Amino acid sequence: MEQSFDGTILPVARMHLGEGPTYDAATDTAFWFDILGRTLYEYELGSGEIRAHGLPFMASVLARLEDGRQLLASDEGLFLRDRASGALSLHAPLEADKPGNRSNDGRVHPCGALWIGTMGRSAEDGAGAIYHVAGTKVTRLFESLSIPNSICFSPDGSIGYFVDTRVNKMMKVALDPQTGLPLGQPDVHIDGTGQDGGIDGSVCDARGGIWNARWGVGAVDHYDATGQHLARYRVPAAQSTCPAFIGRDASQLLVTSATEGLDAAGLEADPHGGKVFLLSVKVEGRHDAAFRL
Repeated sequence: MEQSFDGTILPVARMHLGEGPTYDAATDTAFWFDILGRTLYEYELGSGEIRAHGLPFMASVLARLEDGRQLLASDEGLFLRDRASGALSLHAPLEADKPGNRSNDGRVHPCGALWIGTMGRSAEDGAGAIYHVAGTKVTRLFESLSIPNSICFSPDGSIGYFVDTRVNKMMKVALDPQTGLPLGQPDVHIDGTGQDGGIDGSVCDARGGIWNARWGVGAVDHYDATGQHLARYRVPAAQSTCPAFIGRDASQLLVTSATEGLDAAGLEADPHGGKVFLLSVKVEGRHDAAFRL
């Protein structure tokens, strides 16, 4: 099944690289980044207000803490952010020995540990990796990745998913639900080789199904827990980047997009590129766990 765009375009300025959407149920607020624009956005669902916060670095992932603070993954490390003041403090280094890299896709495992991917600033082949962060301990899980994406987890935390978008094969790996650490080697879950578009950001719903944004296609693909394709939902931006479940019942789907690499003609041809969308489809989503210090 394929469905044309049915939803809302949020009134936000076009972004260079919209990414990392997430949601905080305690405040009924969605967050996302413009990585290249060094900006964090927050969207209060109740009031509809959208605020932009400039950042001193390129951040890509936000995780909430139970005490109301936030953890930001960036090209300069992992930082704690005070939401009220915006004050930042270094939590842990991340690839401090690789100044040519930046953070990319990531997500908190149900146990409270963070998985975070890195990549070269120009997407150099094999420059990136995926790390597991427990407290301040950072452990490399997978290396020699070019564009790590689609990091998400089964509801019980027993399976982890990820992709190198350049390879375009979504991988799955058995995990220890108590730690979020791998128990074996990854296997192919969804093979996107030869298909249209790149497998970008993903979220895993309450049934174990995966919702994946397809870069270059302008769509979100829905798969069941076995990896069978169920439906495609179009968005009016070619470079769709990542979905997130929002709303206190996690029944809404928000999708970010990008204008990265588009010239003047490309921008004109893709007038909603770099915007953020709320799809009308009802989902059985779930909220990410809080990061545990």
